[in-house]
Amino acid sequence: MTEDKIAGTLMFTVFTAVLGSFQFGYDIGVINAPQEASETCTSSLFGNFCQRQKDICSSYREIKCAHVGNTRHILGVPLDDRKAISDYAINNTKELPTVPSLRNPTPSPGAEEQAIASTDHIIMLWSLSVSSFAIGGMIASFFGGWLGDKLGRIKAMLVANIFSLVGALLMGFSKLGPSHILIISGRGISGLYCGLISGLVPMYIGEVAPTTLRGAIGTLHQLAIVTGILISQIVGLNFILGNQQLWHILLGLSAVPAVLQSLMLFFCPESPRYLYIKLDEEVKASKSLKRLRGGADVTKDITEMRKEKEEASSEQKVSIIQLFTNSSYRQPILVALMLHMAQQFSGINGIFYYSTSIFQTAGIKQPVYATIGVGAVNTVFTAVSVFLVEKAGRRSLFLIGMSGMFVCAIFMSVGLLLLNKLAWMSYVSMTAIFLFVSFFEIGPGPIPWFMVAEFFSQGPRPAALAIAAFSNWTCNFIVALCFPYIVAFCGPYVFFFFAGVVLAFTLFTFFKVPETKGKSFEEIAAEFRKKSRSDQAPKAAVEMEFLGPTETA
Repeated sequence: MTEDKIAGTLMFTVFTAVLGSFQFGYDIGVINAPQEASETCTSSLFGNFCQRQKDICSSYREIKCAHVGNTRHILGVPLDDRKAISDYAINNTKELPTVPSLRNPTPSPGAEEQAIASTDHIIMLWSLSVSSFAIGGMIASFFGGWLGDKLGRIKAMLVANIFSLVGALLMGFSKLGPSHILIISGRGISGLYCGLISGLVPMYIGEVAPTTLRGAIGTLHQLAIVTGILISQIVGLNFILGNQQLWHILLGLSAVPAVLQSLMLFFCPESPRYLYIKLDEEVKASKSLKRLRGGADVTKDITEMRKEKEEASSEQKVSIIQLFTNSSYRQPILVALMLHMAQQFSGINGIFYYSTSIFQTAGIKQPVYATIGVGAVNTVFTAVSVFLVEKAGRRSLFLIGMSGMFVCAIFMSVGLLLLNKLAWMSYVSMTAIFLFVSFFEIGPGPIPWFMVAEFFSQGPRPAALAIAAFSNWTCNFIVALCFPYIVAFCGPYVFFFFAGVVLAFTLFTFFKVPETKGKSFEEIAAEFRKKSRSDQAPKAAVEMEFLGPTETA
C-alpha cells in the first residue's frame, strides 16, 4: 500500500476521535460568548428580578424590555442600569449602578438591598453555569479509563456521546422550561461527556499512533479543543447566534459534532493495544494495525505490544491508591498531576472564560473581536506545536511555554496596573494576553494530555489517566468558580499571583520531568525507575550514616 493510503486511514481515525475534543472546546468557549451575546443571554437568563427578595432570580425567563409590568423599572433600577447589573454579573469589574429611577428619584434602602442581593444571586447563578460543566467533568474523569477498558475505546466514545446529546438538548430547549435548571443541568451533563472524553481521546489516539508520530498526533487533541473554542466564539457573535432570539441554539449546537462522530466511529478500527493486551486477540489486533498502517508490515508494532503485554501480565491490576503507594508508580503519577495542575493554575482558563471582561478592563474598544483574536492565536500556535513537538521534545516545549507565560503574566499585570496613568498600557496588556496564549499552546496546553499516557504501561495507564484528568478538572472547577471573585479582590494584581504559580511549576518541570520524545512506553517506565533509584540511593546512604555501624555480638 502507498504511504498516502497509510496517512489517509490514520487521519480519518484520528479526526473522528478528536471530534470529541472539538465538542470539549466548544463547551468551554460557548459560555464566554462575546460581550453583546453575554449581555443578551444574561438579560434573558438572569434578569428577571422578582418583587420579593426570596424570589430573586428564580427563573431564566426572557425579559421583554417594553413589557415588564408595563414599566421599564425593576426594584427602582432603570432598565439601562439593570443591564449594567447584568454586566457586573459576568465581568465583576464595574461598580453597582446608583442612578435612581425617574419614577422613584430616591430609592428606598430596602430596594437598594434587594438590588445588591439580586446581583449576588446573579453572580452565583452565572458562576454555577460556568462551573457546573467542570463539576460534571470531575465526576466523569474517574470513569473514562474504566469505560474504555470495559467496552473498548470505540464503544466507550459512543456511550459518551449519549451524555453530549442529552446535555445539548437540555440547553437547546431551555427556552421552553425553567431555563436556569435546564442550562445548569445541561452544562453539568455536557461536563460528564467531556470528562469521559478527556481520558478516552488521548488514550485512543495515543494507542493507534505510530511511535514516531505519537507526540504530533497526541497534540491534535488540544488543537481540536482550541478550534472548538474559536468556533464557539465566532458563532457566538451577536449577528450570528449570540442574540436574544438564538442563544439557546448557540448553547445546544454541540449536538451536531456528537451525531457526526457517532456515525463515523462505526468505520474506525478498535485500538490494537486494547485488542492484543486486554483481550488477547492477536489476529484482530494485527488486522486493526494493518488498517491503520495501510497494509504495511506491522511486525515491529506487534513485537512492541507483545513485550508490553508480558510486562502487563506480570503486573497486578493497578488501582488509584496503588499509584501513590507503589514506589514504581509514585514518581510518574506525581509528575503527571503536577503537569495538569500547571496547565490549569497558569491562569489560562481565566482568560478563556472571562477574556471579554479582561479586554474591557484593559480599555479595548472592541473586546468582541479581541476575544476572537485570542481564539485564533490559540488555534494557530497549537497547530505550530504539532510540528514542533517531535523535533524539540515535550519537556523542552513545556519549559519554553511556561517561561514565556511567566514573563507575559508580569507584563499583563503591569499593563492593567498602569492603565489609568498611561493609556498606551492597554496595548501592552493586550499584547501580553496574546503572547500568553501563544506560549500556553506551544507547550503547557497540549503536552500534559498525551504525556501522561506515555508515562505508564498498559496496566496502570487507565488509573493514571483517570486521576490526572480528575486533577485537571478539579483545577478547572476551582479557577472557573473563583476567578471572578479573585479578580474583584486583587484587581490587576491577579496575574502577579499567576506569575508566581507559573514560576514554581517551571522549576518543578526543569528538575523532575523527563523527556519522552521517541521513546517506547517501556523505555519511559525504565527511565522513571532509574530516576527513582537514584533519588532513593542518597537517602539510604544518609540513613545508614545516621544509624552508624551495626554492632555484632
